[in-house]
Parts: sequence; C-alpha cells; structure tokens
Amino acid sequence: MKPSGTALALYTNFLGQSPNWFKLTIIAFLFLNPLVFIQNPYVAGWLLVLEFIFTLAMALKCYPLLPGGLLAIQAIAMGMTSTEKVMHEVSVNIEVILLLVFMVAGINFVKDLLLFVFTKLLLRVKSKTGISLAFCVMAAFLSAFLDALTVVAVVISVAVGFYAIYHKISSGKTFLDSHDHNADGEVRELSRTDLENFRGFLRNLLMHAGVGTALGGVATMVGEPQNLIIAEAVEWGFAEFALRMCAVSVPVLIAGLLTTALVEKLKWFDFGYKMPDAVRTVLVDYDAHQSAKLTASDISKLWVQGVISVLLILCLSLHIASVGLIGLMVIILATTFCGVTDEHAIGNAFKEALPFTALLVVFFAVVAVIIDQHLFTPIITWVLTFDGQLQLAVLFMANGVLSMVSDNVFVGTVYINEVKAAWEAGRISREQFEMLAIAINAGTNLPSVATPNGQAAFLFLLTSALAPLIRLSYMRMVWMAVPYTIVLTIVGLAATVFVLPEVTHYFYSVGWIHHYVPGAAH
Repeated sequence: MKPSGTALALYTNFLGQSPNWFKLTIIAFLFLNPLVFIQNPYVAGWLLVLEFIFTLAMALKCYPLLPGGLLAIQAIAMGMTSTEKVMHEVSVNIEVILLLVFMVAGINFVKDLLLFVFTKLLLRVKSKTGISLAFCVMAAFLSAFLDALTVVAVVISVAVGFYAIYHKISSGKTFLDSHDHNADGEVRELSRTDLENFRGFLRNLLMHAGVGTALGGVATMVGEPQNLIIAEAVEWGFAEFALRMCAVSVPVLIAGLLTTALVEKLKWFDFGYKMPDAVRTVLVDYDAHQSAKLTASDISKLWVQGVISVLLILCLSLHIASVGLIGLMVIILATTFCGVTDEHAIGNAFKEALPFTALLVVFFAVVAVIIDQHLFTPIITWVLTFDGQLQLAVLFMANGVLSMVSDNVFVGTVYINEVKAAWEAGRISREQFEMLAIAINAGTNLPSVATPNGQAAFLFLLTSALAPLIRLSYMRMVWMAVPYTIVLTIVGLAATVFVLPEVTHYFYSVGWIHHYVPGAAH
C-alpha cells in the first residue's frame, strides 16, 4: 500500500536529514525494546544501553539527544526506571549541570583574551615543533581549569580567521574586500601549494590542541564533566583531586608532549606540515593591521578578562564555591566590566553548552535504568574478583575501551556509581575505592582520544565549519590520533597500576592527603 502524504511527511520529518538506514534502525529499536522487556527485563536493559551507545557512536549522523532521548522516554514509559529515579540522578549531579550551563558560558566572555594569546603564539613562535608544543601546553593548561569545548572553540576561531585571511589574499583581494573562503575557484595557481600546506599546518595544530585538552582534562576535577562526577562520589575538592591524579596526569603530560615533538620531527601520521613563508607574511601584516585598530576600550577589556581569568583559577584552586557558581561569577564580572548588557548578547553565550547539558540529563536517565536493572553488577563483581593492581588495570581498560566508542561522561558516570555502591556495601575498602576512582578517571580521559566519539572536543572539531576547509575527515582524525592513543593508553595504564599506589602512599606519609573519615569535611 502506498503511504499517504501525511505519513510520508511524518517519516521525512522524523530525525530530519539523518540517513534512511539510521531512521529505520531507531524505529526498529523502539519496536524491539518492549518485546524483549516483556520476556527478560535484564536483557532489555542491556539492549537499551547498547542502543544508546550506538546513538553516541553515530553522532555525526544525528545529534544523540534526539534518538537517545526517544530511547530514554520509552524506557521510563515501560517501567525500566522512573522519573523520580532520573530526578534523583539529576539532583545528585547538579554540580555537573551547573558546570556546563554557567562555566562554558562564562568562558565565552573571556574568549577575546584567549584569541589574543593564541594569535600571538601562532605568529611569534616560528619553529613548527615549538608552536605545536606551545599549542598543546596551552590547551592542556586551559583545559585543566576551563571547559575543553571552549578551548577548542577558541583555537578553531583563530584557525578559521587566519585561513579566511590567507584564502582572501591568495585570491587577489585585500583585507577589506568581501570574500567566500569556502570556494577555491579564485585562488591563484601559484598559491595553491601554499594553501594545501597551510591546511596541513592547521590540521596539525588543531589535533595537538585537541590532545592537549585531554592531557589537561584528566588532571583536575573541572577538566571534564565526568571528573566532577567522580570527585563528588569520593568527596574530593579541587586541590586534593589534582594532587591524587598527579601520579597519572604528570607522566601522561610528559609522554604526550614527547609524542608531539616526535611526530613533528619525523613527520609521521600526517604531521610535520610547516607554515609557508608567504602565508606567514600575510598573517603578520594582518595582525599589524588589526593591532593598529585596537582602541583603549578593547585594551581595557583584555586586561579585565586577564584579571577575571586569574581570579577564576584562584577560586577553583581554593574551592571557594561549587564550580557552577564560580562560572556564574565569571559571567557577572565579565559582562559588567566589558559592557555586555544586552540580553540577546548574553544569551548567545549559553547556546554552545545547552544541547550537551540536555544530553547529559538523558545520560542520567540511562544511568537510572542501569541502576534499577542492576546491569553492571556482574561486571563490577567480575572486576572485584581481581586484587590490588590487577584490579586497577582491568578497570582502566574496561573504561578505556568503552570510552573509545561511547561518550566518556556516560562511561565514567556508570562505573563510578557501581564502584561506589560496592564500597558502600562493604565489598571493597575506602582506599581501594579511591584508587579505582582514579583508574576510572584516567581510563575515560586517555584512551578516548582514539576517536571523535570518545572526546567531545574532538567531535566538536570534526563537526565544525573548519573541518572540511582543512580537509579533516573522520578517518584522518582517527589516523592522526593513533600515536597519541598508543602512548597515552600505555603510559596511563602503567602509571595507574605501578606509580599511583606508591605516590599515594607517600602523600599519606607526609600528610598531604588524609585517610577518609565519615562525616569529615573534604
């Protein structure tokens, strides 16, 4: 029977421009789930988790909020969990939601300063290895205190700006002329080789910066959203989290920077592109042109943003308030002293984080299903059959493998909840719970650089308007991440298993950290 116009329109609108095979797969999931749930709720629960991971892995076909949200709504409607349990998970993790809502928006208001710093770095450091290391270090430092998505967004803004300028000049125009940098038709023949090399140069810097966000993101409780969830579970403040993680984060940072230098020197994995002299000349001239236009107002805004950035780092380090409230403080100070008073201008800063915030609530709905259906209990029981260091290794790899194909916030949330439940049930000691928390944090942050699915910053880069301009495809990104994936996974695993217990014992002995006391302030 031929479908009616309304039915066809409904199907066409369903999940919008997503491929037909993806739409049909989601529809099949929605029909299959109730049938399986009637027969075996446990199997249906696992099926839901796998389906949800599938939606995360297919993020480039359709933003996971839509298909993942449909699956979560159906799970609640079928009774796999309840709205009360979802609300409980949201309430427990309110700090993470506030982090995404306020901190990401707050950093948006100091973006001018970050753009200024990255621009000067790009033009002042002439060594390709030097600029690669500088971008990686800057991204790592900023991601330890700020949101990784914002850091990558700033680097993308710098790259798009410079790409557009050179593209315009190589097309025979001036700085003031209008130009479409998406089409190469007007680019002079003599400039095409330089343009291709410049594309490769920008690809390299963006990948180094993306990896830098992972290196810095693993180090502190605000580096990634799942870090905050883990910190809340073990009741660690900013300073204690950073101190306990340093046994893993410091060796990994050193190894990551050495990898950056190595791939640039040896020109492996599509690295080693240098900025052509013709491009540098154009960009230096443009920077001088822009600097000459700076007003006293512009300069004062940069100083204000610098002071606010220092204040942000101090507040986080001293744990003055919850991360989200500190982000709100940044919004108020930055808008007040930079003269941003229009409601719509302020509202624009929130656009970037809200889709992921909504997706995070869907995560919590799936987590509620996992808890109510006891899905991960056998896995955690299996992990706990191992002892000491081997237990750390197994949990690190279990998190790492899943984080490569899924979102690390989801993976980290699931595992920390299960391990905490094991501690509360008396199946593991408090000390082992803390060690496992660090293994979960390291496992979700480090191996996940393997694919854009695991790292939100990588996915953000891949889906940006810049990616097609510099010829950065999914497979090219995976290929360029290979050396980092291997090094960070091996070093992170070794540090978690062998270095972490020794360093933690030393910190206890010198009184830098203290054993857990129920009810005591942490």
